[in-house]
Amino acid sequence: MNWNNTFTAYPLASTQAFPDLVLCHLASWGAITINGDDKKSYLQGQITSDVVSLEADQSTLGAHCDAKGKMLSTFRLFHHNDGYAMFQRASAIEKELVEIKKYAIFSKVVIEQSADVCLGVIGKQATSIIAQLSGQSITQDNLQVIALEYGTAVPISANRWLLMLSKQSAEQLIEKNSDIILSDERLWDHADVIDALPRIDQHEQLEHIPQAMNLQALGGISFQKGCYTGQETVARAKYRGINKRALFCLQGELHSELGDSLKLERQVGENWRGAGQLNSYYQFSDGKLIALAVLPNNLEADTVFRLEAFPEAQLSFAELPYSLEEE
Repeated sequence: MNWNNTFTAYPLASTQAFPDLVLCHLASWGAITINGDDKKSYLQGQITSDVVSLEADQSTLGAHCDAKGKMLSTFRLFHHNDGYAMFQRASAIEKELVEIKKYAIFSKVVIEQSADVCLGVIGKQATSIIAQLSGQSITQDNLQVIALEYGTAVPISANRWLLMLSKQSAEQLIEKNSDIILSDERLWDHADVIDALPRIDQHEQLEHIPQAMNLQALGGISFQKGCYTGQETVARAKYRGINKRALFCLQGELHSELGDSLKLERQVGENWRGAGQLNSYYQFSDGKLIALAVLPNNLEADTVFRLEAFPEAQLSFAELPYSLEEE
């Protein structure tokens, strides 16, 4: 199967209803798998999320940090086959794999990059397709991680699932469901922006602490678990208020192809200053742009932004789908 030719761009206007069922090939995503007798204890000492309490039917967001608390990756962690999988951006895996394996020689673990295919299932009919695939009865009230014969189905949000399958199983799924819209991963980007879920690509590794990407608000940090790499910085950010950044939603219009021109500026009086870069974005076919960006958390609500490469494209804050207020 030629994956690039099979999954193509699906144009979506901002006024258009989302398709009832879309299957996306997540070509820019991948996973690290952890197997072996010590997999749980080893991973527990490496990442921000609580591996010990993670049930087989659950997933959690999390981060892996260096000793200074700067993130090498954000990921979704879940049970996969006989071990764990950390679903994350493919460009971050090379450096992340080296770092997370650093102390593996002292434990009975096998840590490697997965060869499985990552697919996104989105739309009103997504859950019914997963139910057919798994042979289980699923409703919106009992969305759980499901172990499949050759992979795993992971609910991300309402009407959105991640499938991590062997290549053969993925190809069979596509062949048996020829009536499904096959899209490239841009519709997955759309859903990530709507849900305000962070990601770390290679160029953003070791730039931010977990709270700068809202992981505390998304259940991706356990403040009750034992020690892990970078914990001191993460704890200080919570209890001493040292974190000065957060992930925000932005919206605007751009009638040119954005591509990789992600640098942002913000207006200060009559001048413009650098404000970081977009973390992820989606461009609708009618020019509307929605995006996520890590920004100072003390900016005024009416702050105006623009894209450095397209100064005519101004952006403003949009509402986050969750609260950043500390409990």
